[in-house]
Amino acid sequence: MKKNKIKSIAKVKSRIREKITGTSNRPRLSVFRSNSHIYAQIIDDVTGHTLAASSTVDPEIRASISSGATCEASKIVGSSIAKKSLENKITNVVFDRGGLLYHGRIKALADAAKEEGLKF
Repeated sequence: MKKNKIKSIAKVKSRIREKITGTSNRPRLSVFRSNSHIYAQIIDDVTGHTLAASSTVDPEIRASISSGATCEASKIVGSSIAKKSLENKITNVVFDRGGLLYHGRIKALADAAKEEGLKF
């Protein structure tokens, strides 16, 4: 069962990545969710550079949460990545949900980033 789920997520992720690319004007906000943490990166696919990154593993975020696997932790990561991107003068991004459904922790991260001023 687990192998089938991983394969199906990988298929969806590859289909999404065929359509979504990040440019220097509009980089890609990529989200990865594990069972215990959530990670977000802003990536310029043309140059292959990560412009900003945030996760529940970061010490300043880890100190303010009890668990990295909650919607509250995702909201904190979303607002953190938005603040870091706005410091780098990035306002428009393309959202890459990483093959996962847009609900729960993924949606909480996206909504928090939108509230901080990022435009999808």
